[in-house]
Amino acid sequence: MKVRSEILEKIRTSTEIRRELARQLDVSDASIARYIRNNEENGDFTKVIAIKVISNKLNIPEDSVLE
Repeated sequence: MKVRSEILEKIRTSTEIRRELARQLDVSDASIARYIRNNEENGDFTKVIAIKVISNKLNIPEDSVLE
């Protein structure tokens, strides 16, 4: 599973979401940029905490984050 492309674009354009993801995942901004660029199968953005952050910040259901 990986993050849907339209969700990645919203993350890419939102400093607030990127900052919160970096804080919750305990990684650097550069790591978040790499996660967006690579969007790996079962990568760090598929962790429960990342899905919760994305869902809350974008006000969408958790089950619509991944493809």
